[in-house]
Amino acid sequence: MQTMYAVIGGALRRLCLPAPDKHVLPGIPWGRFDHLLTPAYWRGQAWQHEYLGTYSNVKLGRSLAEELSACLLGGFGMRAELGLSAFARLRNRGLLDSTPSVNILEEALLEPFLINGRFSRYRFPRQKARYLAACLSKLGEFDEPSDDRKFRDQLAGLRGIGLKTASWIVRNYRASDAVAIIDIHILRAGRQIGIFNPADEPERHYRKLEEQFLRFAKALGTSAALLDSLVWDYMRRLSTGALRIMRKSSSAIRPIRPQQLEFP
Repeated sequence: MQTMYAVIGGALRRLCLPAPDKHVLPGIPWGRFDHLLTPAYWRGQAWQHEYLGTYSNVKLGRSLAEELSACLLGGFGMRAELGLSAFARLRNRGLLDSTPSVNILEEALLEPFLINGRFSRYRFPRQKARYLAACLSKLGEFDEPSDDRKFRDQLAGLRGIGLKTASWIVRNYRASDAVAIIDIHILRAGRQIGIFNPADEPERHYRKLEEQFLRFAKALGTSAALLDSLVWDYMRRLSTGALRIMRKSSSAIRPIRPQQLEFP
């Protein structure tokens, strides 16, 4: 057994974990909690954030239309800050309260965004404007199923929304543990741990990867929604250099410890 201590909310707390060589899933050892990206490491981080409530509310919008818009405007190839800035602009202008035209949405997205003192342009404004206009026009006739996965699959049938974006919407909107957002950051972490087959890609094997991630979260004893948010946030902050080192033979290097890296 290994024991992790942390001062949380002014109190010393303790987490007992299985020994590093015990398996959290068949063929996957827990590893040490003070070695970056091991299952024990993720359990320890999740444990602390459960107390802190850091990832307890990841909603971006106040309604389904807003949540859908926020997730559709972000995603693949888009910096999180730029996607959120685009969402904030459309919401602040009242464009998400109705069914705006493609032209109105595109004009709003074409204006430069000031982010951290620098102007940035939104990528694919015409395409995203078309997708968003089509989705918002369909929501009025939407009948939300109570089952989270059925809800996700229904959303994935909308124009411009795939399984990943649909899962993102449902996870945020319902704080759901029944779906997972398998993006590049989750994929890298899962491959590092060994829960994902290196040959599996979200474009072709999304549901399989999702099941493996959900199974991993259950084995850790933590919320899948919290773990998904936490892993995504941490992995995007890691330098590509650190990840490159970790992909080398484990027999040639010692695992990187969390105190060697800084998280804002």
